[in-house]
Amino acid sequence: MANNWAIAIGVNQYQFFQPLGCAQADAEALKDFLVIEAGFLQQQCLLLTDTSPPLGDRSTYPTKENILLLLEDLAAACWQPQDRLWFFFSGYGINHNGQDYLMPIEGNSTQIEETGIELRILMQTLQNAGLDAVVLLDINRAYATQANTLIGQEAIELAQELQIPTIISCQPEQYSHESTELGHGFFTAAVLEALRSGNGNTLEDLERYLSLRTPELCQHYWRPTQNPVTIIPSRKQGILPESQTNHRVKNTSAINSQEILAASLPLPSLHSHSHQLATNAIAWNGVGSGSQSSLYSSAEENSNSPPTNYSQAKQTATPNTSIWKPLLWWGISTIMVVGLLVVVFLRNQAGFRTVDISPTTTKTTNDDSETEILPVIPDTTRSTKIIKTLPTVPPPLQNNQIQSNQVKNNQVEASTVLTSELAKRKQALSDLTKMSLESNQASDLSLAIAKAKKIKPGDSRYEQAQTNIQIWNDMILDLAKNRAKQRKYAKAVAAAELIGQDQPNYPLAQAAIKQWRQQAKQYVANKTLLDAANGLIQPGQASTYNRAIEVAKKVSPGEPGSDQARKSINKWSETILEMAKRRASRGETKSAIGTAVLVPEGTSAHNKAQEAIQKWQNGKLQK
Repeated sequence: MANNWAIAIGVNQYQFFQPLGCAQADAEALKDFLVIEAGFLQQQCLLLTDTSPPLGDRSTYPTKENILLLLEDLAAACWQPQDRLWFFFSGYGINHNGQDYLMPIEGNSTQIEETGIELRILMQTLQNAGLDAVVLLDINRAYATQANTLIGQEAIELAQELQIPTIISCQPEQYSHESTELGHGFFTAAVLEALRSGNGNTLEDLERYLSLRTPELCQHYWRPTQNPVTIIPSRKQGILPESQTNHRVKNTSAINSQEILAASLPLPSLHSHSHQLATNAIAWNGVGSGSQSSLYSSAEENSNSPPTNYSQAKQTATPNTSIWKPLLWWGISTIMVVGLLVVVFLRNQAGFRTVDISPTTTKTTNDDSETEILPVIPDTTRSTKIIKTLPTVPPPLQNNQIQSNQVKNNQVEASTVLTSELAKRKQALSDLTKMSLESNQASDLSLAIAKAKKIKPGDSRYEQAQTNIQIWNDMILDLAKNRAKQRKYAKAVAAAELIGQDQPNYPLAQAAIKQWRQQAKQYVANKTLLDAANGLIQPGQASTYNRAIEVAKKVSPGEPGSDQARKSINKWSETILEMAKRRASRGETKSAIGTAVLVPEGTSAHNKAQEAIQKWQNGKLQK
């Protein structure tokens, strides 16, 4: 059986480079994800950072010697062909004489070959071990170093040559950036988002997500754009275990999925005496009366997956099993009997109202009033007299009255449906709260759906679970749409992809995903145009504002980013006009007119500029 391995290296406190702020956090976060959510074994995920604890008597300080010795020992004694490995590095990289080097903590730009780790040797080690490896390189370029030109170019060539799946944080000519506000490098932050949202099960999925999200993060935090490079080998391979989702569910909650949903759904009403017994049983079992989870201890027996991290809770629930099972069955039986009696009673009442009324009556007299008792069996021989005893039928309603009544009935029906839907949604939100999950997090909603799907037909909670599943899927799509409106296309796509094929809103989600991906590409293209336009501007030079406007006009109305383009165009046109006015106020009429002419047609300042030009041409200076 193939094993899952991970080596995460993050270096902050370099000895000869400017310290980094987030490399260590990057490595720690990726390692934590693989252990906690992807199901990798703790002892097979190795962390090498400035402060990582030792492995037995082996140091994990990220020096060149420690890193290379660790790789040699693992290759010789631990790794087996087809084992899966994630190799992650966050730190400085340098290209020297056409070769890429990863710089360990003692790396020195004046002694690159002596202190750096040659990337070719590292990747050949992984290939020789026959590993199903994935290499992620969040490489920072030292700005003051001249030797690191085109860092990453050899890495791309090596990955293609050795057929090793590799993702590099940026293009060779770009810089990789980090943000202390974000707490990670932009590349690693996007990788973590993709993995947590389920968009990292394959290299293709991960590449699609990173290509959108990484530039988006750069733009949001006002950094130069970086575009990750993904090398996908010809052979297909998964990069996460198939059980990733199961592990994610298991480690996110305190009890297994059936127990959580059982505790979140309302308990059937019992007789007051039964309720008292239940309260006593809970108290005897050591559970607070506000908790419902012990009431569903039997759900553990019906679950397809074993409970995790709850052996103590399971042992606590065992003593009262003999009490609760008969009590629960007794309560359900009582409800069924009462329900049958109510149905019979209502049917009799309905039958009483629909029989024909006979004129034969029996009168009983008391002190206060006279009550007429009608027999149940009709007398068909006296139909004429029966008609006389019936109340007068009202005249037929006019057409407008009928229509009015129909409208009222439709309004009542719509109100009833709306009230029912609101009640269902309220219940679904309540169930989320009981599971400690958030309604504004698509991943939490997806987790709740996974739990609810484990409720089998025949279970008393099944109907409510199916209702919740549909509501939660609708909520996921709503969240995705809101993200798309905020230009957060990658997050919108990630959320919508959580909607399963078996859901009614799946076609809508897929159509939206296709649209958002197109909009995302267009948004990035338009954002690039606006960045270019901004780059043309030189304060005090009206002609540069005019050129910037012409570039920004290339963003078509209605396209993503067009609102920002229009705002910028109008702002720049107003700036040109203000410059013209200042020149006119200094008596530089000719210069003022020449400046005002640069205000393009179709901008907010164009008409005002034309009026000013007319006044200045007529010798009337506008103050």
